[in-house]
Amino acid sequence: MDPLNDVLALLDMRSANFARLEGVGAWAISFAGYQHIKLGAVLEGECWVETEGAAPVRAVAGDCYLLGNGRPYRLSSDPRVPAQPSSEIFTGFVEGGTVRVGPSDGPVDSVVVGCGFHLDTANAAVLLDVLPPLVHVPAGSDEAGAIRTALNMLRQETATPEIGSGLIVERLAHIVLVQVLRSYVAAQGSTGHAWLTALADPAIGTALSLMHQFPAHVWTVAELAAKSGMSRSHFAARFNELVGTPPLEYLATWRIRSAARELRTGNRTISSIATQYGYGSESAFSHAFKRVIGLAPGRYRRQSRSAVTSDR
Repeated sequence: MDPLNDVLALLDMRSANFARLEGVGAWAISFAGYQHIKLGAVLEGECWVETEGAAPVRAVAGDCYLLGNGRPYRLSSDPRVPAQPSSEIFTGFVEGGTVRVGPSDGPVDSVVVGCGFHLDTANAAVLLDVLPPLVHVPAGSDEAGAIRTALNMLRQETATPEIGSGLIVERLAHIVLVQVLRSYVAAQGSTGHAWLTALADPAIGTALSLMHQFPAHVWTVAELAAKSGMSRSHFAARFNELVGTPPLEYLATWRIRSAARELRTGNRTISSIATQYGYGSESAFSHAFKRVIGLAPGRYRRQSRSAVTSDR
């Protein structure tokens, strides 16, 4: 099993507000705060990406960036150019369309495509808490090769949309997002204190995969250590160092988040879901669920379904 794939499925990730931006001359746009994460790619030319909590990044053709702090950000041809609010630039914009910014005449200097991703609110922290404010994947990096093909297709589909382009662009955006996350993991190695970067460690990555594949199993630290080829004490210390939480605490949280997905997408009773994930009673499950998710299971199910109906 692939923990990254598991987490993205758990988050019920939906793309939204895809746009193609064409910059002419000197230009700058300021964007208000957003929900969850934003993915961007420079298809032609270059642009500067700025957000609170990260150093400004100059992104050139073939570069990708991921914004994960929900705070206001800014795109520009030069950080010194005064910015126009995005609310003015995108007035009357239709999702999937093209917006031109800068002088009304003149050739296009830069092309940037961007896409937002909405996540299940109760579980969004699983990914958001382990991402830095800005992830930059340069076109010349070792990990960027796999992204290049998707970007070439994005360039074509957004420049001359045809029937089905909206669906293709959405799928390509998901592909680029996963590749950017892969690149981030590869660049970080097994440094940091989060499950995402811990995936790069062979032993701890094995333990994470096992917990994700068999969350209801009554795992012990000793058993996970043996499966990972480590002593119990070394495994426990290494897991805590890389992931930031002890193994069984991580497992307990993952069980609840997996159960949340069952509640959101299925029709099984709360009692049967509690039993599936190893809880002896519905009340014990409800207590643990509320501690992790912040809502009782029944209320979470109702709110999740109400949100899906509203989106539709």
